[in-house]
Parts: sequence; structure tokens; C-alpha cells
Amino acid sequence: MIAASLMALLATTSSPLQGTILPTGDFDAVSITVPQVHAFEPAVVTPAPAPAKEGDPDAGPNTGTSTGDEIVVTASRHRADDPLRQVNMASFALTETVDNAVMAPVAHAYERTTPKPIRTGLRNVFANLREPVAFANFLLQLKVGKAVETAGRFAINSTLGLVGVIDVARRCPFNLPRRPNGFSDTLGFYGVKPGPFLFVPLIGPTTLRDLVGGAVDGVASPLVIGGPFRNRAYIVTSNIFRTLDRRAEMDEELRAMREQPDPYAAHRDRYLDRREARMRRLKGLADAEAVVAETPYGRVDPSVTAQACPHGQADNK
Repeated sequence: MIAASLMALLATTSSPLQGTILPTGDFDAVSITVPQVHAFEPAVVTPAPAPAKEGDPDAGPNTGTSTGDEIVVTASRHRADDPLRQVNMASFALTETVDNAVMAPVAHAYERTTPKPIRTGLRNVFANLREPVAFANFLLQLKVGKAVETAGRFAINSTLGLVGVIDVARRCPFNLPRRPNGFSDTLGFYGVKPGPFLFVPLIGPTTLRDLVGGAVDGVASPLVIGGPFRNRAYIVTSNIFRTLDRRAEMDEELRAMREQPDPYAAHRDRYLDRREARMRRLKGLADAEAVVAETPYGRVDPSVTAQACPHGQADNK
């Protein structure tokens, strides 16, 4: 790799312009800053600070601080599951521009003008309507127990929960936390790899497997439920609501990712890590203490624990 060769050259040079040398490996991009050097003024060399330790293989760009006449090398590590990085980054930049100009202001207006109980109730209704798809996929995965629990959640919330407005099933004495499932999960359960990471313009992060699975779920959901839920007006309206509600609920998290050195990598890693965590839980590989409930938008729900009810613990397998 060009980056590796360049770093090896910097490491062996005897020039007074010593730089910050990163570990060798594959990198997506490397940028070098060389301050002006005057021929008759000896360079004053200040040792560069040690590079920050990385918590994972792709913790964002690794940057050195330019002091004096040192050469600063900035690099972003390559991930094998992100072969379309340059295209994805362009899509990410476009999405961020549209989000700042349109989506964020509209979502904030929706949040300000709609009382929280109404937002929560509508969110629960739409999440409840996804339970039949989760039920079908648990059956495809031969997880009969989880399929029965999901059917129970749907029945309880559709009746006692007033058509799903209140998530009664998650509370005692039922203790049935929400466990989303879809065709993409079924594909992964049977060994289909995620494929390349994709950042779809105006939609967000996904993978090839999730894109295909999501399309199947989108078609299957109104067919499984039937009735007025097949109506195009309902489908369009519900998708608009979910988009605005998701954007409003995730605002704080999105702000935190934008403050990272590499916001694109932060979005990518967050998505891939959560999908991997769900697959581990689905395959029974998660720790016994792991919380298995999720919010409608894929985050682990901290308010639902395995010890939610005194009569027993939720089954993680």
C-alpha cells in the first residue's frame, strides 16, 4: 500500500523533519502537512505526542498535532465491509446537508407541537403492527417459543393496550419485552453475510442484506396484517410519521456522532455494531446478563431488564 510505503520512508529518514508515524496497515486516505522550511534557519524539532490508543480497528481518523516543523500524517483505517467508502461518504454528505436544511427543522417542529404522550402512543401503535412480521420470522428461524411470545405481545397490546397505544405486554405480570425480527435477521441466522455496507442517500446506513430484507418486510407487513393497512395513503402517512419521529428521538445521538473526529465512521460503526449485537442475541451468543429488549428504532431499551418481574427472568435464548 502507498500509505504503508510512505510511513516506512518517514520512519527511516534522517531529516530533521521527523513526523508522527502511525502503525502500518491498510488505510482509506492519508493526508500530509509539511510546513515551510527556510534554508538558512535550522528547524526546531519538538517531539510529537504519542498517538491516542484506539479502542477498535476503526476508531476514526488518527491525527497528529503539528508543532514546529514536524510532518503530520492523518489517516483513516480501512474496513473490509466498507468497500464503497468513497461513494458512501458522498451519500453521507448529501444526507447531512438535507437533514440540516429540511429534516431536522421539520422533526423538531413535530416534536415541539405534538405532546409526548401522543408521540409515544403512535410509536407504540406502529411498532405493534410490526409484531406479525417478527412472529413470522421467528417461525422461519424455528424459534417457536419466541414466536409464541411475540404473538402474545401482539394480542395483549392490541386488546388491553388499546390497539397498541400502550405497551402493556412489557409490564408485569406479562414481562414480554419487544424483540424485533425481520427477514434480514432470518437470512443472517442461516449464515447469509451482511455484504457491503451502504449509506443510502436520504435513508441512512444499511447493508446489502438489510436492504433486501427490509424490502421483503415492507411488502410483507401490510399483506400479513391486511385490511386498511394495505391502503397506500396509510403506508405513506405511517412512513412519514416514523421518519419524523425517529429523527426527533435520535437527535441527541446524532449530535454526539457529529462531534466525533470522523462522523461518517461513527454512523457506520454504530449501525454495524448494533446489527451484530442483534445477530449475536438471535443466535444465543450474547452474555446471559444482556438486555434483550429494543426500542422501535433499534436501540437497546434500558428500562426493560431480565429481572423486570419478580416471578422470573426473560429468556435470552
